[in-house]
Amino acid sequence: MAKNKYFYNPHKLDFEKVRTSLTTVVFRVFGFLSASVVAGAIMVLAIYSFIDSPKEKTLKRENEQYQAQIKVLNKKIEELGGVLAELQDRDANIYRAIFEADPIDISIRKAGTGGIEKYKMLNGFESSDELIALNEKVDELAAKVYVQSKSFDELGKLAANKTVFLSSIPAIQPISNKDLKRIASGFGYRIHPIFKTHKFHSGIDFTAPHGTPIYATGNGKIETAENGNGYGNHVIINHGFGYRSLYAHMSKMKVRPGQKIQRGELLGYVGSTGTSTAPHVHYEIIKGENKINPINYFFNDLTEEEYQAIREIANREGQSFD
Repeated sequence: MAKNKYFYNPHKLDFEKVRTSLTTVVFRVFGFLSASVVAGAIMVLAIYSFIDSPKEKTLKRENEQYQAQIKVLNKKIEELGGVLAELQDRDANIYRAIFEADPIDISIRKAGTGGIEKYKMLNGFESSDELIALNEKVDELAAKVYVQSKSFDELGKLAANKTVFLSSIPAIQPISNKDLKRIASGFGYRIHPIFKTHKFHSGIDFTAPHGTPIYATGNGKIETAENGNGYGNHVIINHGFGYRSLYAHMSKMKVRPGQKIQRGELLGYVGSTGTSTAPHVHYEIIKGENKINPINYFFNDLTEEEYQAIREIANREGQSFD
C-alpha cells in the first residue's frame, strides 16, 4: 500500500494531502528512464572498451593468424627468391657456359609484371598495402620462374644435341703431332717473320714437312676452299654452334665448298703458300666473329700432362711463320 504524503498549510493551520499532477509524474518517469538509459549506455561502452565480446575475440584471433601468415609468406618468398637467384647464377655461369649459349639479357630477367591497375581490386581494405606488396612479390617471382623455365627448356634442347655439339666443335690438332714438338708459334703477339714487327698472331702454327696430311678437327661443312689473301691455299670449316676453323698455307686442298666433313677426314696437305716463310699449317678457331685461342680445343687429343706441355710450348715468345 502506497504511503500518502502530507504537507502543513500555514494558512489553514492544518495538514493537507500532497497531490501529484499527471504531468509531474510523466516528467519524473521520463527523467528516470533517461538517466537509466544513459547510465546503461555508459556501462555498456565501458564494458566493451575493456572487455572483448566473443565475436571480437574471434576476429582478433583471425587477424593475428592473418598477420602471422603474411610474415610466413614473405619469408617463403624471400627463400624462394634466393633459390631462384642461385639457379639464375648457375644458368648464366655454368649451364650456358657448358653449352656455349648466350646468357639471358638482364632486362628479360627483370621484365615487368603489370601496372598499378592490376591490383586495383585490392584497394579499399585496411591491409591493402600489405596485400598489394605481397602480390607484387609473388608476381615478380612467378615472372622470373617463367623466364628460367624457358631457359631450361632451351638448355634441354642443347643437351639433347650434346652429342652433335661435341662431335662438331674442334677438339683435336690439325696434324699428327704426338711428339708435341711441331708447334712453332702460339696465339698472341709474336714477331712477324717478314715485317719483323710485334704483331698479333691469331692462330697456332704447326710446322711439318711439305705434304704432311692436314685433318678436320671437328664435323661440319666446308665453307671456303680457295687461294687468297696471305693465307694462300686455305680451308674454312663451319662447324655450327657458332664455330669455324681455318687451315692455311696448304700445298694442295682435297675438299670443295659445301662438302660435309667429319672430324679426322683429310682436308689437304702442308705447304707454304701465301705469306709464309716455311712449310706449316696456320690453324685458327673463330667463335662468332672473334678469333680465339686454339690451345683450348685439343681436349680429345691430349692427356693432362701432354696438354700442359703443349701449352708451355705455344706460350713461348718468338717469331711466327706467317
